[in-house]
Amino acid sequence: MTRLHLFDLDGTLIHGSAAAVEISRQLGVEREIGELERAFADGELSTAQFAVRACALWGELTERQVAAAFEGAPWLAGIHEVWADIRERGERCAVISLSPGFFVERLLEWGADAAQGSRWPAVPFREPLDPEGILTPAAKVRIADELCAKFGLSREDCVAYGDSMSDAELFAVVPVSIAVNADHHVSEIASHGYTGRDLREAYELAGSYQ
Repeated sequence: MTRLHLFDLDGTLIHGSAAAVEISRQLGVEREIGELERAFADGELSTAQFAVRACALWGELTERQVAAAFEGAPWLAGIHEVWADIRERGERCAVISLSPGFFVERLLEWGADAAQGSRWPAVPFREPLDPEGILTPAAKVRIADELCAKFGLSREDCVAYGDSMSDAELFAVVPVSIAVNADHHVSEIASHGYTGRDLREAYELAGSYQ
């Protein structure tokens, strides 16, 4: 059976952190981004409002700093191996994240069939951020449907991996979901839960559905 494995980024593939946090660490604005993260989690900021404020903090961001943030992030072990196994099985894998596309798209080099994040201006920023390009949790479902159409699959062929409320809408429409180091927003609705630092172990939980 051909399946599409859909991975969240922040808190899922990156353990206990997020792209915005890792980027901010390179610029020395961890405290400021932490305040924005808390406001977003409390529902005080939309994804677009968060992005506009983060963009203001990152005015001096360079490609070198983005690369350092990506390379230094606390990634789960086994990502390359899991995605290689998915390809060997003739299945597909994709990353869908609310984080900036310029960070998310780097995962294509690791073997993802697709990697889609919010649309930000190119680094270094020379153009303003367009709030319309910032994804919402509902957009994850739309993008999943678009990927299914591209690969000739349906929602019934999907497995979703995520950790927080931004993944809840996607979890609700696919038959198999893996809550990875998750909070209550998804741990209570997921098919399986995993706590740990190795994606291979989370991936094994989906195997029983083959």
